[in-house]
Amino acid sequence: MTLDPAYVRGRFPSLHPEVAFLDNPGGSQIVDRALERMQDYLLHANANRGGAYPTSQTTDETIEEARAALADFLNAARPEEIVFGPNMTTLTFHLSRALAPAFGPEDEIIVTRLDHDANIAPWLALARARGCQVRWVDFDVETGTLDLKGFEAGLSSRTRLVAVGYASNALGTINPVHRLVRLAHEAGALCFVDAVQYAPHGPIDVQRLGCDFLALSMYKVFGPHVGALYGRYEHLERLQPDKVRPAPEDPPGKFETGTQNHEGIAGALGALEYLETLGEAFGGEHLEGLGGSYQGRRLRLKQAMTVIRAYEMELSRALLERLCQVPGLRLYGPSDPRRLDHRVPTFAFTIDGHKPRAVAEALAARGIYVWDGNFYALAVTERLGLEGKGGLVRVGAVHYNTVAEVERLAAALDEVVTGGGR
Repeated sequence: MTLDPAYVRGRFPSLHPEVAFLDNPGGSQIVDRALERMQDYLLHANANRGGAYPTSQTTDETIEEARAALADFLNAARPEEIVFGPNMTTLTFHLSRALAPAFGPEDEIIVTRLDHDANIAPWLALARARGCQVRWVDFDVETGTLDLKGFEAGLSSRTRLVAVGYASNALGTINPVHRLVRLAHEAGALCFVDAVQYAPHGPIDVQRLGCDFLALSMYKVFGPHVGALYGRYEHLERLQPDKVRPAPEDPPGKFETGTQNHEGIAGALGALEYLETLGEAFGGEHLEGLGGSYQGRRLRLKQAMTVIRAYEMELSRALLERLCQVPGLRLYGPSDPRRLDHRVPTFAFTIDGHKPRAVAEALAARGIYVWDGNFYALAVTERLGLEGKGGLVRVGAVHYNTVAEVERLAAALDEVVTGGGR
């Protein structure tokens, strides 16, 4: 079934006709069910964990329900493979410190120049602390795609960890993660996947993917500012992260340092409940007899992300067609209209004679919100020779955006290029 934009937009209270939110790679708008969950938690269950009284017990139940829902979203083997934290960056640094004692000067770590720095800096820090070598994998500046031959050449018996992105937060490129994980494992290395950029755009199956770790941020999946880390239970069980002495000895508790953002985790549950509703309404598959079982929830969540992916393919097509018609605009990243399945609807560009910040400001004056700069994908703008020159303009759509908003963006860019009035 085709996604109904009117239904979707009605579920996001912050959306209104005056503003086109195309800043989504930096954080999406929040869905109504997430807001309801947060308010209900703060009003009726605001307490710390482990108490003998009702609000504390409700807190425990809410967090574990959210953990189970996210495990279903990712098709994890068990809820205990899900760790909550403030954001992907903090969780990745935390994990890198837990992994560090097993690394030494003979070991190598692979990172890519296509990644957000949150999937680079923690591993560089590990390498500095343990004397490891770092191998960088480049990307093609013309196509925005990872150098797969270079990736394979960088692997060896000394490779201990490979860090890759599911999709580029700067250029929108979807990497062949299944292949990259397989190659990493064939070399005897662990594989960490940054799925922050991909998570709002398509289904993720960590069991099929086979990765050892995967991280995402729920504030980019229509929820509040909460991060989550998936780790194969065998790894989470053996690792010894930094923690206070009374904290649990078993995963996931031993990774969740201090008091968590309980209302945020409740909101994350609400965002997943919205996606489950979306999958049931528009997924088009038979769910009779599954009811509220975990099989039913996993299928509904997968359906939601599948129908979102199909809808966003049309947004990608419209963005690609219209952006390529703007005079002086140079697009970075995948631009083949026949290969839209190789990207998410995140597009980065420069315009001759116009600084990226000036373009973003001109669009903001017209009620169109976009990002400019390096978006913390520092290695990307450095490789493109744009760091220190203002970086890029980035437009990123999600499933609550419309083709009409794409047309509005294109018209505004035409005005910017021709010097039309503000």
